[in-house]
Amino acid sequence: MSQSQSFQAAAWRRLKKNKGAVFGLIVIILAVLVAVFAYFIAPDPSPYANRIILEIGGEKPGYKQPFIKIKKDKDVVTTSFVTQLVSGKEDVYYYVPIVNYEQKEDSIIVQKYIDEGVNERLAYHNSQTAASPVVTNKFLAGTDKYGRDILSRIIVGTRVSLSVGLITVIISLSIGLILGSLAGFYRGKMDDVIMWFINVIWSIPTLLLVFAITLALGKGFWQVFIAVGLTMWVNVARLVRGQVLGVRELEYVEATRALGFSNFRTIVRHIWPNIMGPVMVIAASNFASAIVIEAGLSFLGVGVQPPMPSWGLMIKENYNFIITQNPMLALAPGFAIMLLVLAFNLLGNGLRDALNVRGRI
Repeated sequence: MSQSQSFQAAAWRRLKKNKGAVFGLIVIILAVLVAVFAYFIAPDPSPYANRIILEIGGEKPGYKQPFIKIKKDKDVVTTSFVTQLVSGKEDVYYYVPIVNYEQKEDSIIVQKYIDEGVNERLAYHNSQTAASPVVTNKFLAGTDKYGRDILSRIIVGTRVSLSVGLITVIISLSIGLILGSLAGFYRGKMDDVIMWFINVIWSIPTLLLVFAITLALGKGFWQVFIAVGLTMWVNVARLVRGQVLGVRELEYVEATRALGFSNFRTIVRHIWPNIMGPVMVIAASNFASAIVIEAGLSFLGVGVQPPMPSWGLMIKENYNFIITQNPMLALAPGFAIMLLVLAFNLLGNGLRDALNVRGRI
């Protein structure tokens, strides 16, 4: 076994002994699986889990409601596995809440639920309804003010949080590794210029910088990813610069110069692999920070836009219920944010200890 493989095996053994890191890793793996198969897991598999039923808005967790399924003016089409995996399954029925129903010869008579104690008598021909017209749905986490299933939107919203974290880490690592390596390896004027630029960006409050970039790029799904990513590379660049300064005079780097290797090969093939421990730790921290920043932006209305479910946007839409009869509508997505951020922080701490980088970051 090579020295590199031996170090990786030892790091993995240390990581497995850290209960907090293992818990965080399990939560992250489960979150990834939930995000990938969200539309197969969610009770509401419609695109963005956006089945609006205004009559049952703001109901508490565990609420049950019978519905009659009325055909829409479109043909029932079979949704492929890939299509449902990516964007969900379009509803081909209207879900009409009812109190009770009575089957006649070629029609069904229902009492449509409008509000507490308010019903409307309606009749539908059998050709207008589904083959099994009446279903009872249970909303485990309740419904929001538009009557959408909270649990389904939390599940689908996992995609947004993980996506913004992943893209943020990719952008921040790409910029931070390049600028930090250039500053630490070449030093001199290049180091002065890059550090001046880093300090300027560092001096601007993160939220203000994100606002400025978001307003410049516009509101939207991809814009918020780019905005958050462009504000989080500074920590990576400073860390990488310090790590490169610490290893550039070591024997193996001097050996690459003696063998005539290019600076690019020396940095990419020999320096980067030896500084990846601290970089992985800060990547986990940036992932957690990106989730919180995205939620904050969506809460303020400049992040992900409706009808796409975002945990921050869900809190914004339902925070009024905190002081009324149903606080869980806003607290449930808040707990989801807390759990995922905690998982990444615990994993980051575990990586720091397992890779023996304490004191180097």
